[in-house]
Amino acid sequence: MSSKQSFYTVSALTAELKTLLEEAYPIVWITGEITNFASPSSGHYYFTLKDSSAQIRAVMFRGQNKKLPFKPENGMEVTGLCRVSVYEPRGTYQIIFELIEPKGTGALQIAFEQLKKRLSDEGLFDDVHKAPIPYLPEKISVITSPSGAVIFDIINIINRRYPNAYIEIVPVRVQGSGAENELAEAIGLINRRASSDVIVLARGGGSLEDLQAFNSELLARSIHASNIPIVSAVGHDTDYTISDFVADLRAPTPSAAAELIMPVKKDMIYQQVKLKQRLFKAVVNYLGDIKINIRALTLRLKDPGRAIQDARIRIDDLLARCARACARDMDGSKDKLRYLNRTLRLHQPTELIYRYHALLSRIMDNLLHSYLISIEKNKSDLREVSGRLFAMNPMATLERGYSITRRLTDRTIITDESKVDDGQLIETLLKKGKIISTVKGTHTHVKKDL
Repeated sequence: MSSKQSFYTVSALTAELKTLLEEAYPIVWITGEITNFASPSSGHYYFTLKDSSAQIRAVMFRGQNKKLPFKPENGMEVTGLCRVSVYEPRGTYQIIFELIEPKGTGALQIAFEQLKKRLSDEGLFDDVHKAPIPYLPEKISVITSPSGAVIFDIINIINRRYPNAYIEIVPVRVQGSGAENELAEAIGLINRRASSDVIVLARGGGSLEDLQAFNSELLARSIHASNIPIVSAVGHDTDYTISDFVADLRAPTPSAAAELIMPVKKDMIYQQVKLKQRLFKAVVNYLGDIKINIRALTLRLKDPGRAIQDARIRIDDLLARCARACARDMDGSKDKLRYLNRTLRLHQPTELIYRYHALLSRIMDNLLHSYLISIEKNKSDLREVSGRLFAMNPMATLERGYSITRRLTDRTIITDESKVDDGQLIETLLKKGKIISTVKGTHTHVKKDL
């Protein structure tokens, strides 16, 4: 930018600051604690690096972080090689990492612990997935380096313990780039052939870097998916790998693996002899017990003729008891029959008809008597009601010489002289006939005229 320019745009100033920072700090080593770690679908790592007094945004692009043997986590102290830059859209400065190493514990050890925890959480180390090792395997497949001392130790120990054992050597690389792929492919090959009874995964001791192939997730999942039991014999007593936790059995050394999977033939022969002796002794004792039981049963066995006589006596006794029981039943049946005959005579139809006929005659007589009494009572009640009704009948009043007078217009009976007017037509009802007249006059008191 020209020195004569009196002002900057935001973009121009930010670009110039970015150039100054990148030129001043092209590459730096930095140490701090990771916070706010995030790994989106793009595969890049975004986090903040801080110490006790300051913090700075940081990024590690996918092309660089895919080479890391471990995954950064919040709270992890790291040391890294980075360059300083500016993120122009926000105007903030940041560091772009090219390399990160854990501070203190090595990267491989952290990667080992992270993978161990993740696989353990998935259940790959659970005992429920571990198959038993066959007691006397017919075919043993050993996956190891063909040039190392491990294979010769395994062959010597197995041949010493069981000389005619069948051992198959599957040669692979046990360290270096691509070793985990060869180990996993060997396990898959043996499982596809399905002719082995047990697989031994073996190599000698070494550093954590040397044993890295046995700490890979690919090999762990291949061991877990195997249908054939796998013995992990990697390193020395103090060496532990991921394959040790996933395998069906862990041997502290390759030599110990050979001793664990193959019994000693001489011991088996000796044990066979001892078992044969124990079996012979058990059979002899069993046969002796059977003879004793036979003698005891023989003493308890009775003479067949005597048994027949006892059976005949018992039969005679049962026949006598049966005869007595039949006689008792017959006597009871006779008594019951006599009772039923008496009951039947009492319930003969002619006897029942006679008794019911007499009962019917008595009922008819009682009914007729009750009917006559009811008729007489009803007649008396009718006469009484008729007399009362006749006494209340107006015509009976006319019979005694009285008459009924009413207005001719509305037929209202006249009971009071105030109910009529002079000249009004009235009608007088007599016992026989009626009289129509005109009112000429009325009087109030008429009792003295009656």
